[in-house]
Amino acid sequence: MSAQNRPVLKLGVPKGSLEEATIHLFERAGWKIRKHARNYFPDINDPELSASLCRVQEIGGYVAAGVLDVGITGLDWLGERGHEDKVVRVADLVYSKNSSRPCRWVLAVAGDAPYTCAADLAGKRIATELEGLTRRYFAGKGVDADIFYSWGATEAKVVEGLADGIVEVTETGTTIRAHGLKIIDEVMVSFPVLIANAEAWADPVKRAKIDQITLLLKGALRAENLVALKMNAPADRLDAILEMLPALNSPTVSPLRDKAWLSLETVVEVGIVRDLIPRLRAAGAEGIIEYALNKVI
Repeated sequence: MSAQNRPVLKLGVPKGSLEEATIHLFERAGWKIRKHARNYFPDINDPELSASLCRVQEIGGYVAAGVLDVGITGLDWLGERGHEDKVVRVADLVYSKNSSRPCRWVLAVAGDAPYTCAADLAGKRIATELEGLTRRYFAGKGVDADIFYSWGATEAKVVEGLADGIVEVTETGTTIRAHGLKIIDEVMVSFPVLIANAEAWADPVKRAKIDQITLLLKGALRAENLVALKMNAPADRLDAILEMLPALNSPTVSPLRDKAWLSLETVVEVGIVRDLIPRLRAAGAEGIIEYALNKVI
């Protein structure tokens, strides 16, 4: 491959729980990542990028070392591995496996346990995948606890009597409660972050590509909670209808051939649409169309 045909950036895509959500986000941003069954180097429809699937726990180290130019990892693992000061934190990308909410690392104990705070667990056994974070948390509370690494099924450690408490990641707390546990404190909030190697960030060509990726990924995330509405409105009801319509700036108003009617277009939050459309209809709007957005920049 000639130098001019080499990819500009080596991109790390998180493998595991964030994998499908990240690939879907890139697709909405304009990049199609196609995995192969027998290797960790998917195709991507951009000759300026090469992609590698890597464990989220490892991406920070690869970016810090320059093996990758840029990648997406969790804020939790970035801190756990001690790479915060060795990479450039380009952008916070708040999404998770199943939603657009951040994840939480929480301290949980058996539902019938007498413990209500970290201090109650002094001298007790705490299981977690995030040993460093957990040690810093308890140290910050002035509590000496016995922290040990959990290789999975962390919630079961308390049920089986192997631990008095756990520090585990959750989106909603449902799985933790399903195991008969209760959350007594929040240790940290985590979400994916786009990070870059310092030398790549200083390179004008690579920096421009990183900026492009950042702009479009953030635009795709912003669009997740927005939809576009388009409708026809009676000209004599325009003011009343405009009062109902939030917008990024202001609704677009266009004349129609029939001067008694106008065309309106706006962008609104998904959560208000089910209440807004009936109100618009009652106010005289017709031909109301709702459609999804890929990106909002």
